[in-house]
Amino acid sequence: MENPLGFAHFLTHADAIARIVLCLMLIASIGTWYLIATKGIRGFRMQRMSAAFLNAFWEAPNLEAVAARIRENGTTEPFSHLVHHGFTAIEQQNRCADGCGRNGLVNAGAPEELLTRALKRAIDEDKATLEFGQTFLATVASSAPFVGLFGTVWGIYHALIAIGMSGQGTLDKVAGPVGEALIMTGIGLAVAIPAAVAYNHFARANRSTLSQLNSFAYDVFAFLSTGVKTSPMLTDARATSEKVIAMARAQEASSNEDRLPDHPGLAIR
Repeated sequence: MENPLGFAHFLTHADAIARIVLCLMLIASIGTWYLIATKGIRGFRMQRMSAAFLNAFWEAPNLEAVAARIRENGTTEPFSHLVHHGFTAIEQQNRCADGCGRNGLVNAGAPEELLTRALKRAIDEDKATLEFGQTFLATVASSAPFVGLFGTVWGIYHALIAIGMSGQGTLDKVAGPVGEALIMTGIGLAVAIPAAVAYNHFARANRSTLSQLNSFAYDVFAFLSTGVKTSPMLTDARATSEKVIAMARAQEASSNEDRLPDHPGLAIR
Protein backbone atom coordinates (compact mmCIF):
# COMPACT_ATOMS: atom_id res chain seq x y z
CA MET A 1 0.00 0.00 0.00
CA GLU A 2 1.40 3.43 -0.98
CA ASN A 3 2.35 5.72 1.87
CA PRO A 4 0.30 8.94 1.44
CA LEU A 5 2.93 10.97 3.27
CA GLY A 6 6.10 9.61 1.62
CA PHE A 7 8.48 11.01 -0.98
CA ALA A 8 7.20 8.53 -3.56
CA HIS A 9 3.74 9.99 -3.14
CA PHE A 10 5.20 13.45 -3.71
CA LEU A 11 6.89 12.32 -6.94
CA THR A 12 3.70 10.68 -8.14
CA HIS A 13 1.65 13.83 -7.70
CA ALA A 14 4.37 16.33 -8.73
CA ASP A 15 3.73 18.35 -11.86
CA ALA A 16 6.17 19.17 -14.68
CA ILE A 17 7.78 22.18 -12.95
CA ALA A 18 8.49 20.22 -9.77
CA ARG A 19 10.04 17.41 -11.82
CA ILE A 20 12.22 19.91 -13.70
CA VAL A 21 13.45 21.32 -10.39
CA LEU A 22 14.28 17.82 -9.17
CA CYS A 23 16.16 17.08 -12.41
CA LEU A 24 18.19 20.29 -12.02
CA MET A 25 19.08 19.34 -8.47
CA LEU A 26 20.11 15.87 -9.61
CA ILE A 27 22.35 17.24 -12.39
CA ALA A 28 23.93 19.75 -10.00
CA SER A 29 24.58 17.05 -7.42
CA ILE A 30 26.15 14.67 -9.95
CA GLY A 31 28.38 17.44 -11.33
CA THR A 32 29.42 18.52 -7.83
CA TRP A 33 30.45 15.07 -6.69
CA TYR A 34 32.20 14.40 -10.01
CA LEU A 35 34.32 17.54 -9.55
CA ILE A 36 34.97 16.69 -5.90
CA ALA A 37 36.27 13.23 -6.85
CA THR A 38 38.30 14.24 -9.91
CA LYS A 39 39.81 17.44 -8.48
CA GLY A 40 40.54 15.73 -5.17
CA ILE A 41 42.41 12.84 -6.80
CA ARG A 42 44.19 15.15 -9.24
CA GLY A 43 45.21 17.53 -6.45
CA PHE A 44 46.61 14.70 -4.33
CA ARG A 45 48.66 13.36 -7.23
CA MET A 46 49.82 16.85 -8.19
CA GLN A 47 51.11 17.54 -4.68
CA ARG A 48 53.15 14.33 -4.66
CA MET A 49 54.62 14.96 -8.12
CA SER A 50 55.36 18.61 -7.32
CA ALA A 51 57.21 17.68 -4.13
CA ALA A 52 59.25 15.07 -6.02
CA PHE A 53 60.13 17.51 -8.81
CA LEU A 54 61.17 20.29 -6.42
CA ASN A 55 63.44 17.92 -4.51
CA ALA A 56 64.98 16.71 -7.77
CA PHE A 57 65.33 20.28 -9.06
CA TRP A 58 67.27 21.62 -6.10
CA GLU A 59 69.43 18.50 -5.91
CA ALA A 60 70.28 18.55 -9.64
CA PRO A 61 73.93 19.35 -10.46
CA ASN A 62 73.05 21.52 -13.48
CA LEU A 63 70.30 22.58 -15.83
CA GLU A 64 70.92 19.69 -18.21
CA ALA A 65 69.91 17.23 -15.51
CA VAL A 66 66.70 19.16 -14.89
CA ALA A 67 65.95 19.28 -18.61
CA ALA A 68 66.55 15.55 -18.89
CA ARG A 69 64.09 14.88 -16.07
CA ILE A 70 61.45 17.04 -17.75
CA ARG A 71 61.97 15.24 -21.05
CA GLU A 72 61.63 11.91 -19.27
CA ASN A 73 58.62 12.63 -17.03
CA GLY A 74 56.89 15.44 -18.91
CA THR A 75 55.21 18.52 -17.42
CA THR A 76 52.40 16.91 -15.45
CA GLU A 77 52.39 19.44 -12.59
CA PRO A 78 52.77 23.23 -12.31
CA PHE A 79 56.41 23.50 -11.19
CA SER A 80 57.88 21.38 -14.00
CA HIS A 81 55.59 23.22 -16.42
CA LEU A 82 57.04 26.53 -15.21
CA VAL A 83 60.63 25.38 -15.69
CA HIS A 84 59.74 23.98 -19.12
CA HIS A 85 58.49 27.41 -20.20
CA GLY A 86 61.71 28.93 -18.91
CA PHE A 87 63.81 26.48 -20.94
CA THR A 88 61.68 27.20 -24.00
CA ALA A 89 62.29 30.94 -23.64
CA ILE A 90 66.06 30.39 -23.33
CA GLU A 91 66.14 28.14 -26.40
CA GLN A 92 64.10 30.66 -28.38
CA GLN A 93 66.48 33.40 -27.29
CA ASN A 94 69.48 31.34 -28.40
CA ARG A 95 67.93 30.70 -31.81
CA CYS A 96 67.26 34.41 -32.25
CA ALA A 97 70.83 35.18 -31.24
CA ASP A 98 72.00 32.91 -34.08
CA GLY A 99 70.27 35.06 -36.69
CA CYS A 100 66.51 34.45 -36.72
CA GLY A 101 65.89 38.14 -36.10
CA ARG A 102 63.57 39.89 -33.66
CA ASN A 103 60.87 41.02 -36.03
CA GLY A 104 58.02 39.24 -34.26
CA LEU A 105 56.31 40.57 -31.16
CA VAL A 106 57.03 37.31 -29.35
CA ASN A 107 60.75 38.14 -29.53
CA ALA A 108 60.40 41.84 -28.68
CA GLY A 109 62.14 43.26 -25.65
CA ALA A 110 65.23 42.37 -23.68
CA PRO A 111 66.11 38.74 -22.88
CA GLU A 112 64.97 39.20 -19.28
CA GLU A 113 61.59 40.44 -20.50
CA LEU A 114 61.22 37.42 -22.76
CA LEU A 115 61.92 35.10 -19.84
CA THR A 116 59.55 37.03 -17.56
CA ARG A 117 56.72 36.78 -20.08
CA ALA A 118 57.30 33.06 -20.50
CA LEU A 119 57.18 32.40 -16.75
CA LYS A 120 54.09 34.59 -16.30
CA ARG A 121 52.37 32.78 -19.16
CA ALA A 122 53.11 29.44 -17.51
CA ILE A 123 51.66 30.64 -14.19
CA ASP A 124 48.51 31.89 -15.92
CA GLU A 125 48.04 28.55 -17.68
CA ASP A 126 48.51 26.65 -14.43
CA LYS A 127 46.05 28.96 -12.67
CA ALA A 128 43.42 28.27 -15.32
CA THR A 129 44.00 24.54 -14.94
CA LEU A 130 43.78 24.64 -11.16
CA GLU A 131 40.56 26.67 -11.23
CA PHE A 132 38.77 24.30 -13.58
CA GLY A 133 35.28 23.58 -12.22
CA GLN A 134 35.41 26.30 -9.57
CA THR A 135 32.74 28.38 -11.31
CA PHE A 136 30.37 25.41 -11.41
CA LEU A 137 30.86 24.70 -7.70
CA ALA A 138 30.31 28.34 -6.79
CA THR A 139 27.16 28.50 -8.92
CA VAL A 140 25.71 25.35 -7.35
CA ALA A 141 26.58 26.49 -3.83
CA SER A 142 24.89 29.86 -4.28
CA SER A 143 21.85 28.88 -6.35
CA ALA A 144 20.84 25.38 -5.20
CA PRO A 145 19.10 26.55 -1.95
CA PHE A 146 17.02 29.05 -3.89
CA VAL A 147 16.11 26.51 -6.58
CA GLY A 148 15.02 24.12 -3.83
CA LEU A 149 13.06 26.91 -2.18
CA PHE A 150 11.30 27.62 -5.46
CA GLY A 151 10.28 23.96 -5.63
CA THR A 152 9.02 24.19 -2.06
CA VAL A 153 6.91 27.26 -2.77
CA TRP A 154 5.51 25.67 -5.90
CA GLY A 155 4.67 22.47 -4.07
CA ILE A 156 3.00 24.27 -1.17
CA TYR A 157 0.97 26.34 -3.63
CA HIS A 158 -0.44 23.25 -5.30
CA ALA A 159 -0.96 21.51 -1.96
CA LEU A 160 -3.02 24.41 -0.64
CA ILE A 161 -5.07 24.49 -3.81
CA ALA A 162 -5.84 20.78 -3.44
CA ILE A 163 -6.74 21.23 0.23
CA GLY A 164 -9.03 24.14 -0.60
CA MET A 165 -10.79 22.17 -3.30
CA SER A 166 -11.34 19.23 -0.94
CA GLY A 167 -12.75 21.51 1.74
CA GLN A 168 -10.81 19.77 4.52
CA GLY A 169 -8.37 22.10 6.30
CA THR A 170 -7.53 20.02 9.32
CA LEU A 171 -3.92 19.53 10.44
CA ASP A 172 -3.70 15.95 9.22
CA LYS A 173 -4.77 17.09 5.75
CA VAL A 174 -2.35 20.05 5.61
CA ALA A 175 0.76 18.52 7.19
CA GLY A 176 1.25 15.81 4.58
CA PRO A 177 1.27 17.91 1.39
CA VAL A 178 3.18 20.78 2.97
CA GLY A 179 5.76 18.42 4.47
CA GLU A 180 6.27 16.78 1.09
CA ALA A 181 6.83 20.17 -0.51
CA LEU A 182 9.43 21.06 2.12
CA ILE A 183 11.46 18.11 0.89
CA MET A 184 12.57 20.33 -2.00
CA THR A 185 14.26 22.71 0.44
CA GLY A 186 16.12 19.82 2.02
CA ILE A 187 17.25 18.60 -1.40
CA GLY A 188 18.51 22.09 -2.27
CA LEU A 189 20.55 22.27 0.94
CA ALA A 190 21.89 18.74 0.42
CA VAL A 191 23.18 19.80 -2.99
CA ALA A 192 24.50 23.23 -1.96
CA ILE A 193 26.44 22.31 1.19
CA PRO A 194 28.93 19.87 -0.44
CA ALA A 195 29.47 22.34 -3.30
CA ALA A 196 30.21 25.19 -0.88
CA VAL A 197 32.60 23.11 1.21
CA ALA A 198 34.38 21.79 -1.89
CA TYR A 199 34.72 25.28 -3.38
CA ASN A 200 36.29 26.68 -0.22
CA HIS A 201 38.67 23.73 0.06
CA PHE A 202 39.84 23.87 -3.55
CA ALA A 203 40.11 27.67 -3.51
CA ARG A 204 42.37 27.52 -0.46
CA ALA A 205 44.50 24.76 -2.02
CA ASN A 206 44.81 26.73 -5.25
CA ARG A 207 45.90 29.88 -3.40
CA SER A 208 48.59 27.91 -1.59
CA THR A 209 49.84 26.31 -4.81
CA LEU A 210 49.91 29.61 -6.72
CA SER A 211 51.76 31.31 -3.86
CA GLN A 212 54.44 28.62 -3.92
CA LEU A 213 54.55 28.78 -7.71
CA ASN A 214 55.12 32.54 -7.71
CA SER A 215 57.92 32.19 -5.16
CA PHE A 216 59.49 29.43 -7.23
CA ALA A 217 59.24 31.59 -10.36
CA TYR A 218 61.60 34.16 -8.79
CA ASP A 219 64.16 31.43 -8.17
CA VAL A 220 63.79 30.09 -11.71
CA PHE A 221 64.15 33.57 -13.19
CA ALA A 222 67.33 34.27 -11.21
CA PHE A 223 68.63 30.80 -11.99
CA LEU A 224 68.11 31.04 -15.75
CA SER A 225 69.12 34.70 -16.12
CA THR A 226 72.23 34.73 -13.93
CA GLY A 227 73.25 31.09 -13.80
CA VAL A 228 73.26 30.95 -9.99
CA LYS A 229 70.84 29.09 -7.76
CA THR A 230 69.25 31.46 -5.29
CA SER A 231 67.15 29.01 -3.33
CA PRO A 232 67.26 29.61 0.46
CA MET A 233 67.51 25.84 0.81
CA LEU A 234 71.10 25.95 -0.41
CA THR A 235 74.01 27.74 1.17
CA ASP A 236 76.38 27.41 -1.74
CA ALA A 237 76.01 28.31 -5.41
CA ARG A 238 76.39 25.25 -7.61
CA ALA A 239 77.57 25.11 -11.17
CA THR A 240 74.95 25.53 -13.85
CA SER A 241 74.86 24.44 -17.46
CA GLU A 242 77.54 25.68 -19.84
CA LYS A 243 74.89 26.85 -22.26
CA VAL A 244 73.41 29.39 -19.85
CA ILE A 245 76.84 30.63 -18.71
CA ALA A 246 77.99 31.09 -22.32
CA MET A 247 74.83 32.99 -23.15
CA ALA A 248 75.27 35.32 -20.16
CA ARG A 249 78.90 36.02 -21.11
CA ALA A 250 77.93 36.70 -24.72
CA GLN A 251 75.26 39.16 -23.63
CA GLU A 252 77.72 40.91 -21.32
CA ALA A 253 80.35 41.18 -24.06
CA SER A 254 77.77 42.53 -26.50
CA SER A 255 76.63 45.14 -23.97
CA ASN A 256 80.23 46.24 -23.31
CA GLU A 257 80.88 46.67 -27.04
CA ASP A 258 77.77 48.82 -27.40
CA ARG A 259 78.88 51.10 -24.57
CA LEU A 260 82.45 51.65 -25.92
CA PRO A 261 82.94 55.10 -27.63
CA ASP A 262 84.10 55.09 -31.22
CA HIS A 263 87.59 56.73 -30.99
CA PRO A 264 90.23 55.73 -33.54
CA GLY A 265 93.08 56.01 -31.09
CA LEU A 266 91.42 54.08 -28.27
CA ALA A 267 93.22 50.88 -27.42
CA ILE A 268 91.17 48.11 -25.90
CA ARG A 269 93.03 46.04 -23.36
